[in-house]
Amino acid sequence: MSQEFAISAPHIAVLGSGFAALTAVRELRRRDRNARITLVAPRAALTYYPSLIWVPSGLRRGADLDIDVSGFLAAHNAAFHAGRVTGLADGGRTVLTDSGPLANDALLIASGGRFLKALPGIEHALTICEGAPAAEAIRERLAGMTDGTIAFGFGTNPKEQGAMRGGPMFELLFGIDTLLRKQGRRERFKLVFFNATKEPGKRLGDKAVAGLLREMQKRGIATHLGRKPLGFETNKVRTEDGDIPADLILFMPGMSGPAWAAEAGLPLSDGGFFKADAHCQVAGAEKVYVAGDSGSYPGPDWLPKQAHIADLQAKAAAENLLRALAGKPLAARFKVELVCIVDTLDRGILVYRDEKRALILPPCRLMHWAKRFFERLYLRPYRKERRP
Repeated sequence: MSQEFAISAPHIAVLGSGFAALTAVRELRRRDRNARITLVAPRAALTYYPSLIWVPSGLRRGADLDIDVSGFLAAHNAAFHAGRVTGLADGGRTVLTDSGPLANDALLIASGGRFLKALPGIEHALTICEGAPAAEAIRERLAGMTDGTIAFGFGTNPKEQGAMRGGPMFELLFGIDTLLRKQGRRERFKLVFFNATKEPGKRLGDKAVAGLLREMQKRGIATHLGRKPLGFETNKVRTEDGDIPADLILFMPGMSGPAWAAEAGLPLSDGGFFKADAHCQVAGAEKVYVAGDSGSYPGPDWLPKQAHIADLQAKAAAENLLRALAGKPLAARFKVELVCIVDTLDRGILVYRDEKRALILPPCRLMHWAKRFFERLYLRPYRKERRP
């Protein structure tokens, strides 16, 4: 590509290095071989979050799931701007980072969300989706316990009830139960699942909730439901109706948009996410799009925040961004669906929901291996194109 042509080609900035961001890079390059693409993130690395639930058991190591994507970016002729985003200027035409500003002709925000840390004593709980170090810490804590009580729970954003990630907590709960049984020490532990609602995981559908609660009962897992968590201490979970003694607390807080969203000058939802329309365009912003956990999208109240939907949103956002640059009307919409395999370490429970139906399949070994196969398939392009 000549320097003159490179200068005239539109410059697209993609924020983030997770599922939505990398899918967006792939889709943008597939649709436009000439566009200048720059990915902005602190590191050129992807953390494969769905498999973090296997780290406490030793089925995966944290290092297995931290993937260098510099080779992928080079293969897709995408530049990398190493920096942490601090805000936006000029309606999104300038990205502000701690390593300097970056101008663009179009912007795709895919930098993920953040966990709300408002509950008192939250530092006493471990959150597996904070990354590999947190998953490794859970493994170490669990390995050092000879007996005791382990409390599992998840919360939501009170201003945006759908902003939660409960699936990994069900997986962690069932996975640790399975691990302790395999180790022959399950009888020395009490597992307790707590949640502010009486029907945790409601977004998965009524059948899924019933199935998950039935699985807990079958495994002898105690529940503390319908009581709002008030905070944590070193040895307990405090709720509005009694405390839960706990030697290890595993908790997934509710989510909000990225920390710099308030400095972006763009419309935000009540929960702090970038407000998007059905085409993944940020409301009222020209040539600014969002995909994944950074955005708040129109749709049913069960619309999930998960890797699968982030990929679907990224494809729609990338197509619409390029259409906008070409002066064409926006057309692409993402499919509204939830696909989840709740893994139990040796089996998997398939949960599916779309706008017409919701279903759950009983635990089976095939689903566990399907989840492992999908991990390998999904990561193959990044590992194949890894730089030596």
